[in-house]
Amino acid sequence: MKVVSLVGARPQFIKAFPVSRALADRHEEVLVHTGQHYSEAMSEVFFEELDIPTPEYNLGVGSGTHGQQTGEMVTRFGELIEREEPDTIVVYGDTNSTLAGALVTAKTDAPLAHVEAGLRSHNDAMPEETNRILTDHVSDLLFAPTERGVTNLETEGIENVHLTGDVMYDAILWARTRAADHSTVLDEHDLTAGEYVLTTVHRAGNTDDRERLAAIMRALGAADREVVLPIHPRTADCLDTYGLRETVEEQLTVIEPQGYLDFVRLLDGAERVATDSGGVQKEAFFLDTPCVTLREETEWVETVDAGWNTLVGADEEAIEHELQREITLPEKPELYGDGDAAERMVALLEETDG
Repeated sequence: MKVVSLVGARPQFIKAFPVSRALADRHEEVLVHTGQHYSEAMSEVFFEELDIPTPEYNLGVGSGTHGQQTGEMVTRFGELIEREEPDTIVVYGDTNSTLAGALVTAKTDAPLAHVEAGLRSHNDAMPEETNRILTDHVSDLLFAPTERGVTNLETEGIENVHLTGDVMYDAILWARTRAADHSTVLDEHDLTAGEYVLTTVHRAGNTDDRERLAAIMRALGAADREVVLPIHPRTADCLDTYGLRETVEEQLTVIEPQGYLDFVRLLDGAERVATDSGGVQKEAFFLDTPCVTLREETEWVETVDAGWNTLVGADEEAIEHELQREITLPEKPELYGDGDAAERMVALLEETDG
């Protein structure tokens, strides 16, 4: 079976690498990077960390408006698919790359498999919500990480839905042990496990709004313990534009973006995390790290319902409260499978191909 896997951003490579490892022994995989997000973090070292080959193709699309970016991806990926003639195409998550891959595949005879299907934030203003809904509705195989994802898809009348568990759980089980053995990031930044707050802020809804970003940074700066910020390039640019960079660097421990294993080690060692990232919310849950989410909604509602994640948006007072209150966590339910999601997905792809 020849599988083309399409990814466009670093988190998608993390989702894809367990599937790539499961495919490797029995099938041919062509890994394609759209170039939607390019950074030095997407260098050879990143792929060495994950123990996977670098992508066979990089479409080099780069940044642009949503329409420009998606349109260019459709053109370039469509040409590639005509050459490669895969048996199956796999897309991940909810980026513009995901939607472009779905649109191209819908016009071919190859079945489309969507990993992380069925997520819904119910915020139609989020581009990611549009991407995931449209992708789900043209997919032939839908791999839902949670029961709620299955229910969402059934409610929308979508068939061929499979509850597989979450590939990011597969990834984090592997990475947690490897990071503990190999990462020196805590020593490099003089951090003690359990005595710092980790934060990530990168969503355009927060960074592109000066008042929201300023409120978040003030609240983080008021925390009663050290706050570590691996700074996203977009966030750095916005802080510079708004004249906030100097103050933030005085109040927070601002460090460069981290590789996957170092970030997992930071998240595993944090007393709690404040983030606007969907993936980090879920990784925090996997690693038993309480989460404060800097958004008004989340696609990972199970973590909120379980009492391990709190939504605070950009409300300065609410953020301060959640960063400083004593945490009493309930027993953690098993929500995302048992770490074998990738193997289940490959077995389902084989059934379809057969």
